[in-house]
Amino acid sequence: MGCAGSSSPPLVLYLYLVGFLDLFAVSMVVPLLSRHIKHLGGSSTVAGLVGSVYGLLQLFSSTVIGSWSDVVGRRSILLVTLILSGFSYGLLGISRSIPLLIMARIPTGIFKHTQSISKALLSDLIPEHERPQVMGRFSAASSVGFILGPVLSGYLVELDGGFYTTSFICCFIFFINAGVVWWLPYKKWLYVPTKELHLREMNYEIKCTTLWKEEIRNRITDPLVTATNGVVRPKTSNPLWNQCMSVGQKIKGLVCSNLWDVFLVRFLMALANLLYYSNFVLAVEERFSVTPRLIGYLISYGGIIGALSGFIAGSVTRLYNNKILLLLLHSSILTCCMMAMYSVATSIQVVVLCSTVLGFSTTIGRMCITDMELSRGGRQTRGTLIGAGQSVTAVARILAPLLSGIVQEFSVCGPPRLGAALALLAIFVMTSLHSKLNKITEAKVKLH
Repeated sequence: MGCAGSSSPPLVLYLYLVGFLDLFAVSMVVPLLSRHIKHLGGSSTVAGLVGSVYGLLQLFSSTVIGSWSDVVGRRSILLVTLILSGFSYGLLGISRSIPLLIMARIPTGIFKHTQSISKALLSDLIPEHERPQVMGRFSAASSVGFILGPVLSGYLVELDGGFYTTSFICCFIFFINAGVVWWLPYKKWLYVPTKELHLREMNYEIKCTTLWKEEIRNRITDPLVTATNGVVRPKTSNPLWNQCMSVGQKIKGLVCSNLWDVFLVRFLMALANLLYYSNFVLAVEERFSVTPRLIGYLISYGGIIGALSGFIAGSVTRLYNNKILLLLLHSSILTCCMMAMYSVATSIQVVVLCSTVLGFSTTIGRMCITDMELSRGGRQTRGTLIGAGQSVTAVARILAPLLSGIVQEFSVCGPPRLGAALALLAIFVMTSLHSKLNKITEAKVKLH
Protein backbone atom coordinates (compact mmCIF):
# COMPACT_ATOMS: atom_id res chain seq x y z
CA MET A 1 0.00 0.00 0.00
CA GLY A 2 2.90 2.34 0.55
CA CYS A 3 3.47 2.70 -3.19
CA ALA A 4 0.20 4.41 -3.90
CA GLY A 5 0.13 7.90 -5.20
CA SER A 6 0.27 10.79 -2.82
CA SER A 7 -3.05 12.32 -3.88
CA SER A 8 -6.06 11.26 -1.83
CA PRO A 9 -8.85 9.45 -3.73
CA PRO A 10 -12.19 11.23 -4.28
CA LEU A 11 -13.81 8.85 -1.79
CA VAL A 12 -11.91 10.55 1.02
CA LEU A 13 -13.64 13.87 0.36
CA TYR A 14 -17.05 12.22 0.51
CA LEU A 15 -16.12 10.54 3.80
CA TYR A 16 -15.24 13.95 5.25
CA LEU A 17 -18.84 14.93 4.45
CA VAL A 18 -20.11 11.72 6.11
CA GLY A 19 -18.15 12.53 9.28
CA PHE A 20 -19.42 16.12 9.31
CA LEU A 21 -23.09 15.16 8.89
CA ASP A 22 -22.77 12.38 11.49
CA LEU A 23 -21.61 14.57 14.36
CA PHE A 24 -23.70 17.53 13.21
CA ALA A 25 -26.84 15.40 13.63
CA VAL A 26 -25.76 13.85 16.94
CA SER A 27 -24.74 17.17 18.49
CA MET A 28 -28.21 18.53 17.82
CA VAL A 29 -29.86 15.98 20.10
CA VAL A 30 -27.40 14.76 22.75
CA PRO A 31 -27.06 18.10 24.65
CA LEU A 32 -30.87 18.23 24.95
CA LEU A 33 -31.37 14.72 26.33
CA SER A 34 -31.02 15.53 30.03
CA ARG A 35 -33.37 18.49 29.68
CA HIS A 36 -35.95 16.34 27.86
CA ILE A 37 -35.75 13.61 30.50
CA LYS A 38 -36.55 16.16 33.21
CA HIS A 39 -39.51 17.43 31.17
CA LEU A 40 -40.81 13.85 31.09
CA GLY A 41 -40.63 13.73 34.89
CA GLY A 42 -37.28 11.98 35.25
CA SER A 43 -34.65 12.92 37.80
CA SER A 44 -30.94 13.61 37.35
CA THR A 45 -30.33 10.00 38.40
CA VAL A 46 -32.53 8.76 35.56
CA ALA A 47 -30.65 10.99 33.12
CA GLY A 48 -27.38 9.51 34.36
CA LEU A 49 -28.81 6.00 34.02
CA VAL A 50 -29.74 6.63 30.39
CA GLY A 51 -26.20 7.82 29.70
CA SER A 52 -24.74 4.79 31.47
CA VAL A 53 -26.88 2.37 29.43
CA TYR A 54 -25.62 3.97 26.23
CA GLY A 55 -21.99 3.80 27.45
CA LEU A 56 -22.25 0.15 28.46
CA LEU A 57 -23.76 -0.83 25.11
CA GLN A 58 -20.99 1.04 23.30
CA LEU A 59 -18.41 -0.74 25.43
CA PHE A 60 -19.53 -4.22 24.40
CA SER A 61 -20.63 -3.53 20.83
CA SER A 62 -17.85 -1.40 19.34
CA THR A 63 -15.29 -4.20 18.99
CA VAL A 64 -17.93 -6.58 17.60
CA ILE A 65 -19.20 -4.08 15.01
CA GLY A 66 -15.62 -3.23 14.03
CA SER A 67 -14.78 -6.91 13.56
CA TRP A 68 -17.98 -7.39 11.59
CA SER A 69 -16.82 -4.70 9.16
CA ASP A 70 -13.56 -6.65 8.70
CA VAL A 71 -15.57 -9.73 7.75
CA VAL A 72 -18.39 -8.47 5.50
CA GLY A 73 -17.05 -5.13 4.20
CA ARG A 74 -16.90 -1.56 5.49
CA ARG A 75 -19.49 -0.04 3.18
CA SER A 76 -22.21 -2.55 4.07
CA ILE A 77 -21.69 -2.12 7.83
CA LEU A 78 -21.49 1.67 7.53
CA LEU A 79 -24.86 1.63 5.76
CA VAL A 80 -26.38 -0.62 8.43
CA THR A 81 -25.12 1.53 11.30
CA LEU A 82 -26.34 4.77 9.68
CA ILE A 83 -29.82 3.44 8.90
CA LEU A 84 -30.38 1.81 12.30
CA SER A 85 -29.04 4.87 14.12
CA GLY A 86 -31.42 7.02 12.07
CA PHE A 87 -34.38 4.83 13.07
CA SER A 88 -33.26 5.08 16.69
CA TYR A 89 -33.29 8.88 16.62
CA GLY A 90 -36.65 8.78 14.87
CA LEU A 91 -37.99 6.64 17.72
CA LEU A 92 -36.54 9.21 20.13
CA GLY A 93 -38.65 11.80 18.33
CA ILE A 94 -41.88 10.03 19.32
CA SER A 95 -40.84 9.16 22.87
CA ARG A 96 -43.38 10.53 25.33
CA SER A 97 -42.24 8.45 28.32
CA ILE A 98 -38.99 7.45 30.03
CA PRO A 99 -39.24 3.71 29.12
CA LEU A 100 -39.76 4.53 25.44
CA LEU A 101 -36.83 6.95 25.55
CA ILE A 102 -34.56 4.26 27.02
CA MET A 103 -35.72 1.82 24.32
CA ALA A 104 -34.88 4.45 21.68
CA ARG A 105 -31.32 4.77 23.03
CA ILE A 106 -30.61 1.01 22.95
CA PRO A 107 -30.23 0.69 19.13
CA THR A 108 -28.04 3.80 19.13
CA GLY A 109 -25.82 2.31 21.83
CA ILE A 110 -25.39 -0.87 19.81
CA PHE A 111 -25.03 0.50 16.29
CA LYS A 112 -23.79 4.11 16.58
CA HIS A 113 -20.25 3.32 15.43
CA THR A 114 -20.33 5.34 12.24
CA GLN A 115 -17.21 7.33 13.14
CA SER A 116 -15.22 4.15 13.83
CA ILE A 117 -16.26 2.44 10.59
CA SER A 118 -15.56 5.61 8.61
CA LYS A 119 -12.04 5.75 10.07
CA ALA A 120 -11.46 2.08 9.21
CA LEU A 121 -12.68 2.76 5.68
CA LEU A 122 -10.35 5.75 5.38
CA SER A 123 -7.40 3.66 6.57
CA ASP A 124 -8.15 1.20 3.74
CA LEU A 125 -8.24 3.95 1.14
CA ILE A 126 -4.96 5.70 1.87
CA PRO A 127 -1.29 4.70 2.18
CA GLU A 128 0.23 4.71 5.66
CA HIS A 129 2.29 7.88 5.22
CA GLU A 130 -0.88 9.87 4.43
CA ARG A 131 -2.96 8.40 7.28
CA PRO A 132 -2.22 11.02 9.99
CA GLN A 133 -3.09 13.89 7.66
CA VAL A 134 -6.30 12.31 6.37
CA MET A 135 -7.41 11.15 9.83
CA GLY A 136 -6.72 14.61 11.21
CA ARG A 137 -8.83 16.25 8.51
CA PHE A 138 -11.64 13.74 9.06
CA SER A 139 -11.63 14.56 12.79
CA ALA A 140 -11.60 18.26 11.95
CA ALA A 141 -14.59 17.96 9.62
CA SER A 142 -16.45 15.96 12.29
CA SER A 143 -15.56 18.54 14.94
CA VAL A 144 -16.99 21.34 12.80
CA GLY A 145 -20.26 19.41 12.69
CA PHE A 146 -20.18 19.02 16.47
CA ILE A 147 -19.65 22.78 16.87
CA LEU A 148 -22.48 23.81 14.50
CA GLY A 149 -25.09 21.27 15.61
CA PRO A 150 -25.85 22.77 19.04
CA VAL A 151 -26.25 26.23 17.44
CA LEU A 152 -29.17 25.01 15.31
CA SER A 153 -30.72 22.91 18.08
CA GLY A 154 -30.52 25.90 20.44
CA TYR A 155 -32.98 27.74 18.20
CA LEU A 156 -35.20 24.72 17.54
CA VAL A 157 -35.61 23.72 21.18
CA GLU A 158 -37.29 27.05 21.94
CA LEU A 159 -40.15 26.14 19.59
CA ASP A 160 -43.21 24.20 20.68
CA GLY A 161 -42.19 20.52 20.61
CA GLY A 162 -38.66 21.58 19.78
CA PHE A 163 -36.98 18.39 21.04
CA TYR A 164 -39.16 16.18 18.86
CA THR A 165 -38.54 18.38 15.82
CA THR A 166 -34.80 18.24 16.48
CA SER A 167 -34.88 14.43 16.80
CA PHE A 168 -36.73 14.03 13.49
CA ILE A 169 -34.27 16.36 11.75
CA CYS A 170 -31.42 14.26 13.20
CA CYS A 171 -33.11 11.10 11.89
CA PHE A 172 -33.49 12.69 8.44
CA ILE A 173 -29.81 13.69 8.36
CA PHE A 174 -28.77 10.12 9.17
CA PHE A 175 -30.84 8.85 6.23
CA ILE A 176 -29.25 11.49 4.00
CA ASN A 177 -25.85 10.30 5.20
CA ALA A 178 -26.81 6.71 4.36
CA GLY A 179 -27.70 7.93 0.87
CA VAL A 180 -24.29 9.58 0.56
CA VAL A 181 -22.59 6.30 1.52
CA TRP A 182 -24.81 4.37 -0.90
CA TRP A 183 -23.86 6.65 -3.78
CA LEU A 184 -20.14 6.81 -2.95
CA PRO A 185 -18.17 6.62 -6.23
CA TYR A 186 -16.18 3.62 -5.02
CA LYS A 187 -16.72 1.66 -8.25
CA LYS A 188 -15.47 4.53 -10.40
CA TRP A 189 -12.37 5.02 -8.27
CA LEU A 190 -11.60 1.32 -7.85
CA TYR A 191 -12.32 0.36 -11.45
CA VAL A 192 -9.20 -0.86 -13.24
CA PRO A 193 -9.51 -1.68 -16.99
CA THR A 194 -8.40 -5.19 -17.96
CA LYS A 195 -6.01 -3.84 -20.59
CA GLU A 196 -4.30 -1.68 -18.02
CA LEU A 197 -3.52 -4.73 -15.90
CA HIS A 198 -1.66 -6.39 -18.77
CA LEU A 199 0.01 -3.35 -20.31
CA ARG A 200 3.77 -3.95 -20.43
CA GLU A 201 4.67 -0.27 -20.83
CA MET A 202 2.91 0.57 -17.57
CA ASN A 203 5.11 2.69 -15.31
CA TYR A 204 5.86 1.81 -11.67
CA GLU A 205 3.43 4.28 -10.12
CA ILE A 206 0.46 2.95 -12.14
CA LYS A 207 1.40 -0.63 -11.24
CA CYS A 208 1.50 0.23 -7.55
CA THR A 209 -1.80 2.11 -7.71
CA THR A 210 -3.47 -0.80 -9.51
CA LEU A 211 -2.26 -3.36 -6.97
CA TRP A 212 -3.29 -1.06 -4.14
CA LYS A 213 -6.81 -0.70 -5.54
CA GLU A 214 -7.11 -4.45 -6.09
CA GLU A 215 -5.99 -5.06 -2.51
CA ILE A 216 -8.61 -2.82 -0.92
CA ARG A 217 -11.47 -3.54 -3.34
CA ASN A 218 -12.94 -6.36 -1.26
CA ARG A 219 -12.40 -4.68 2.11
CA ILE A 220 -14.52 -1.59 1.44
CA THR A 221 -17.21 -2.84 -0.95
CA ASP A 222 -19.98 -5.36 -0.61
CA PRO A 223 -18.47 -8.87 -0.81
CA LEU A 224 -20.25 -9.76 -4.05
CA VAL A 225 -17.48 -9.77 -6.66
CA THR A 226 -13.72 -10.18 -6.62
CA ALA A 227 -11.41 -9.03 -9.40
CA THR A 228 -8.03 -10.69 -9.90
CA ASN A 229 -5.82 -9.84 -12.89
CA GLY A 230 -8.78 -8.27 -14.64
CA VAL A 231 -11.00 -11.37 -14.33
CA VAL A 232 -14.26 -10.85 -12.46
CA ARG A 233 -15.76 -13.84 -10.66
CA PRO A 234 -18.72 -14.15 -8.29
CA LYS A 235 -18.02 -14.33 -4.59
CA THR A 236 -20.44 -16.32 -2.44
CA SER A 237 -21.58 -14.73 0.81
CA ASN A 238 -20.66 -16.48 4.03
CA PRO A 239 -23.41 -17.93 6.22
CA LEU A 240 -24.18 -15.94 9.33
CA TRP A 241 -22.54 -18.59 11.54
CA ASN A 242 -19.28 -18.35 9.60
CA GLN A 243 -19.36 -14.59 9.95
CA CYS A 244 -19.84 -14.92 13.71
CA MET A 245 -16.92 -17.37 13.89
CA SER A 246 -14.72 -14.99 11.92
CA VAL A 247 -15.62 -12.10 14.21
CA GLY A 248 -14.83 -14.29 17.25
CA GLN A 249 -11.45 -15.28 15.83
CA LYS A 250 -10.51 -11.64 15.17
CA ILE A 251 -11.46 -10.61 18.70
CA LYS A 252 -9.55 -13.58 20.13
CA GLY A 253 -6.49 -12.57 18.09
CA LEU A 254 -6.79 -9.05 19.45
CA VAL A 255 -6.93 -10.29 23.06
CA CYS A 256 -3.76 -12.30 22.49
CA SER A 257 -1.95 -9.45 20.71
CA ASN A 258 0.85 -7.20 21.99
CA LEU A 259 -1.23 -4.02 21.79
CA TRP A 260 -2.11 -3.74 25.45
CA ASP A 261 0.49 -1.05 26.11
CA VAL A 262 -1.05 1.11 23.36
CA PHE A 263 -4.55 0.51 24.75
CA LEU A 264 -3.29 1.40 28.24
CA VAL A 265 -1.99 4.74 26.95
CA ARG A 266 -5.33 5.37 25.20
CA PHE A 267 -7.24 4.57 28.40
CA LEU A 268 -5.10 6.80 30.64
CA MET A 269 -5.20 9.79 28.28
CA ALA A 270 -8.93 9.42 27.59
CA LEU A 271 -9.66 9.24 31.33
CA ALA A 272 -7.43 12.29 31.95
CA ASN A 273 -9.25 14.35 29.30
CA LEU A 274 -12.69 13.29 30.54
CA LEU A 275 -11.77 14.22 34.11
CA TYR A 276 -10.61 17.66 32.94
CA TYR A 277 -13.93 18.36 31.20
CA SER A 278 -16.13 16.61 33.80
CA ASN A 279 -16.58 19.65 36.05
CA PHE A 280 -15.18 22.37 33.78
CA VAL A 281 -18.33 24.52 33.78
CA LEU A 282 -18.88 24.27 37.54
CA ALA A 283 -15.21 24.82 38.42
CA VAL A 284 -14.68 27.87 36.17
CA GLU A 285 -17.93 29.45 37.37
CA GLU A 286 -17.04 28.91 41.03
CA ARG A 287 -13.37 29.88 40.81
CA PHE A 288 -13.59 32.95 38.57
CA SER A 289 -17.25 34.10 38.92
CA VAL A 290 -17.80 34.27 35.15
CA THR A 291 -21.16 34.04 33.37
CA PRO A 292 -22.44 30.80 31.79
CA ARG A 293 -22.40 32.57 28.41
CA LEU A 294 -18.67 33.23 28.69
CA ILE A 295 -18.06 29.61 29.69
CA GLY A 296 -20.04 28.52 26.62
CA TYR A 297 -17.86 30.71 24.43
CA LEU A 298 -14.77 29.19 26.04
CA ILE A 299 -15.97 25.63 25.35
CA SER A 300 -16.78 26.53 21.73
CA TYR A 301 -13.36 28.16 21.40
CA GLY A 302 -11.69 24.94 22.53
CA GLY A 303 -13.70 23.01 19.95
CA ILE A 304 -12.62 25.40 17.20
CA ILE A 305 -8.96 25.02 18.21
CA GLY A 306 -9.39 21.23 18.09
CA ALA A 307 -10.90 21.41 14.59
CA LEU A 308 -8.09 23.65 13.31
CA SER A 309 -5.55 21.27 14.87
CA GLY A 310 -7.01 18.42 12.86
CA PHE A 311 -6.37 20.31 9.62
CA ILE A 312 -2.67 20.81 10.45
CA ALA A 313 -2.11 17.30 11.87
CA GLY A 314 -0.43 16.12 8.67
CA SER A 315 2.03 19.02 8.70
CA VAL A 316 2.90 18.38 12.34
CA THR A 317 3.48 14.70 11.58
CA ARG A 318 5.82 15.55 8.70
CA LEU A 319 7.67 17.93 11.01
CA TYR A 320 8.36 14.90 13.24
CA ASN A 321 9.38 12.76 10.21
CA ASN A 322 6.39 10.46 10.90
CA LYS A 323 7.73 9.50 14.35
CA ILE A 324 4.24 9.02 15.75
CA LEU A 325 5.26 7.73 19.19
CA LEU A 326 7.55 10.73 19.77
CA LEU A 327 4.77 13.10 18.69
CA LEU A 328 2.33 11.33 21.02
CA LEU A 329 4.82 11.62 23.88
CA HIS A 330 5.29 15.35 23.35
CA SER A 331 1.56 16.04 22.96
CA SER A 332 0.88 14.10 26.18
CA ILE A 333 3.52 16.14 28.03
CA LEU A 334 1.75 19.30 26.84
CA THR A 335 -1.60 17.91 28.00
CA CYS A 336 -0.21 17.01 31.43
CA CYS A 337 1.40 20.43 31.91
CA MET A 338 -1.72 22.36 30.83
CA MET A 339 -3.98 20.35 33.14
CA ALA A 340 -1.65 21.02 36.04
CA MET A 341 -1.47 24.73 35.14
CA TYR A 342 -5.27 24.97 34.85
CA SER A 343 -5.72 23.41 38.30
CA VAL A 344 -3.69 26.22 39.91
CA ALA A 345 -4.77 29.06 37.59
CA THR A 346 -5.57 32.38 39.26
CA SER A 347 -7.10 34.22 36.28
CA ILE A 348 -9.43 33.46 33.39
CA GLN A 349 -6.65 34.44 30.94
CA VAL A 350 -4.62 31.42 32.10
CA VAL A 351 -7.69 29.21 31.55
CA VAL A 352 -7.95 30.51 27.97
CA LEU A 353 -4.27 29.69 27.41
CA CYS A 354 -4.75 26.18 28.79
CA SER A 355 -7.85 25.63 26.62
CA THR A 356 -5.90 26.72 23.55
CA VAL A 357 -2.98 24.35 24.11
CA LEU A 358 -5.23 21.48 25.25
CA GLY A 359 -7.40 21.81 22.13
CA PHE A 360 -4.23 21.27 20.08
CA SER A 361 -2.51 18.59 22.18
CA THR A 362 -5.56 16.38 22.74
CA THR A 363 -6.49 16.42 19.03
CA ILE A 364 -2.95 15.49 17.97
CA GLY A 365 -2.80 12.86 20.72
CA ARG A 366 -6.00 11.12 19.58
CA MET A 367 -4.74 11.06 15.99
CA CYS A 368 -1.41 9.57 17.11
CA ILE A 369 -2.88 6.81 19.25
CA THR A 370 -5.23 5.74 16.44
CA ASP A 371 -2.33 5.67 13.97
CA MET A 372 -0.24 3.58 16.39
CA GLU A 373 -3.04 1.03 16.79
CA LEU A 374 -3.45 0.69 13.02
CA SER A 375 0.33 0.53 12.38
CA ARG A 376 0.95 -2.25 14.91
CA GLY A 377 -2.13 -4.25 13.92
CA GLY A 378 -2.76 -6.22 10.75
CA ARG A 379 -4.38 -4.79 7.65
CA GLN A 380 -7.26 -7.25 7.88
CA THR A 381 -8.20 -6.25 11.45
CA ARG A 382 -8.43 -2.47 11.20
CA GLY A 383 -12.12 -2.41 12.06
CA THR A 384 -11.48 -4.62 15.08
CA LEU A 385 -8.62 -2.40 16.25
CA ILE A 386 -10.56 0.85 15.97
CA GLY A 387 -13.57 -0.77 17.63
CA ALA A 388 -11.42 -2.02 20.49
CA GLY A 389 -10.01 1.48 20.91
CA GLN A 390 -13.55 2.82 21.23
CA SER A 391 -14.31 0.15 23.84
CA VAL A 392 -11.30 1.29 25.86
CA THR A 393 -12.53 4.88 25.64
CA ALA A 394 -16.01 3.74 26.71
CA VAL A 395 -14.51 2.27 29.91
CA ALA A 396 -12.95 5.66 30.62
CA ARG A 397 -16.33 7.35 30.03
CA ILE A 398 -17.94 5.06 32.59
CA LEU A 399 -15.24 5.60 35.22
CA ALA A 400 -14.74 9.36 34.77
CA PRO A 401 -18.01 10.57 36.38
CA LEU A 402 -17.45 8.30 39.40
CA LEU A 403 -13.84 9.40 39.96
CA SER A 404 -14.73 13.03 39.33
CA GLY A 405 -17.48 12.94 41.96
CA ILE A 406 -15.16 11.39 44.55
CA VAL A 407 -12.26 13.83 44.12
CA GLN A 408 -14.59 16.85 43.99
CA GLU A 409 -15.52 16.07 47.58
CA PHE A 410 -12.00 17.22 48.50
CA SER A 411 -11.41 20.03 45.98
CA VAL A 412 -13.14 21.60 43.00
CA CYS A 413 -9.74 21.35 41.23
CA GLY A 414 -9.47 17.64 42.06
CA PRO A 415 -10.55 16.24 38.65
CA PRO A 416 -7.98 18.15 36.54
CA ARG A 417 -5.25 17.34 39.07
CA LEU A 418 -6.11 13.66 38.90
CA GLY A 419 -6.18 13.98 35.10
CA ALA A 420 -2.68 15.46 35.14
CA ALA A 421 -1.46 12.58 37.31
CA LEU A 422 -2.97 10.00 34.91
CA ALA A 423 -1.40 11.79 31.93
CA LEU A 424 1.95 11.66 33.73
CA LEU A 425 1.52 7.90 34.20
CA ALA A 426 0.78 7.56 30.48
CA ILE A 427 3.99 9.49 29.74
CA PHE A 428 6.00 6.96 31.79
CA VAL A 429 4.38 4.11 29.82
CA MET A 430 5.21 5.82 26.52
CA THR A 431 8.79 6.49 27.61
CA SER A 432 9.21 2.80 28.36
CA LEU A 433 7.64 1.89 25.03
CA HIS A 434 9.86 4.36 23.18
CA SER A 435 13.00 2.87 24.77
CA LYS A 436 11.88 -0.66 23.87
CA LEU A 437 11.26 0.28 20.23
CA ASN A 438 14.66 2.00 20.00
CA LYS A 439 16.39 -1.16 21.28
CA ILE A 440 14.56 -3.27 18.69
CA THR A 441 15.57 -0.84 15.94
CA GLU A 442 19.21 -0.84 17.02
CA ALA A 443 19.22 -4.68 17.08
CA LYS A 444 17.88 -4.78 13.52
CA VAL A 445 20.54 -2.32 12.36
CA LYS A 446 23.30 -4.48 13.88
CA LEU A 447 21.95 -7.60 12.15
CA HIS A 448 22.21 -5.86 8.80
